[in-house]
Amino acid sequence: MSTFLLEIVTPERLVYSAQADSIIARGIEGELGILPGHIPMVTPLQIAPIIIKNGKENKQVAIGGGFIEVRKDKVVVLAESAEFPEDIDVDRARAAKERAERRLSSQSNQDHFD
Repeated sequence: MSTFLLEIVTPERLVYSAQADSIIARGIEGELGILPGHIPMVTPLQIAPIIIKNGKENKQVAIGGGFIEVRKDKVVVLAESAEFPEDIDVDRARAAKERAERRLSSQSNQDHFD
């Protein structure tokens, strides 16, 4: 079975670089299944996990938006953020969620007074 090189890159670092049999990603228009020989394309990604399939092994990477570029023999994910589940800092994620909720709450309160 043929494979392709998958690279997942964030502004800070190269998160993943290895051969893959296939990947499943969520683009803005729906789920994408990428196999070797896929037609070249570029599309924005939703905030969702990417599933990397290699033989019988499946890995998930949490993607915080970005783009996927499919080339002839390589797939590049340019992500705003990307983390494997074992690397996610739950306390940091909770704190970020609470900050975002406070910002949304203060914005909606301001909207009522404008």
